[in-house]
Amino acid sequence: MKLEKVTEKAGRKYHDACGAAHGLDLIGERWALLVMRELMFGPRRFGDLKKDLCGLSANVLTQRLEGLEASGIVRRRRLPPPASVQVYELTDWGRELKPLYALLGGWAARSPAHDPTLPLSPVSMVMSLETMFDAAKAGDARIEVGLVFADESFRIRIADGALSAERGGAEGAQVVFDTQPSVLAGAVYGGAPFAVLEADGLLTLTGDRAAAERFATFFDLPPKAV
Repeated sequence: MKLEKVTEKAGRKYHDACGAAHGLDLIGERWALLVMRELMFGPRRFGDLKKDLCGLSANVLTQRLEGLEASGIVRRRRLPPPASVQVYELTDWGRELKPLYALLGGWAARSPAHDPTLPLSPVSMVMSLETMFDAAKAGDARIEVGLVFADESFRIRIADGALSAERGGAEGAQVVFDTQPSVLAGAVYGGAPFAVLEADGLLTLTGDRAAAERFATFFDLPPKAV
């Protein structure tokens, strides 16, 4: 039985000197990349990660966090009082992988099998905006947008043809959307009118409405692959 366990563990490695193969040794386990995605905008508690990763059990989440921590990609720390809770965060090396998500997400969005109606976490929505932002359409626009998704918030800044995003700071933005990630995706990518979503109680929009309408034109999904 002991030999079987060792063999099973060894079988998960590619035993290949290629850097890509070793990368898959580090992050190729199911859910590992999505756990990392949820940490891209800062530290999260275990419960927050489980809540936003639909279908992930607590046991598997524990295994993935332990594996990523052992590889030097994730670290644990305890927030100072009054919070005094344990959180998980990416190391500097772990955060270097962020460009991969834009490349992989943009490529996969071209798949005819991609289903945009599946669950979407707040972090994945913000990263989608980062990926699908069209600098040419934004031009010289300077807009600050707050996104409120239940108990999570983000601030989007668009200036000089670039988009930046950070967790928190939605208050005081030029325009604020209070909604769910999937609803915002329907407005930005599907063209659902803000007025209709507001009338249906799915979205609350405060601030500069003209800026909100313009903001929604800065994003496009790529054409589907043939």
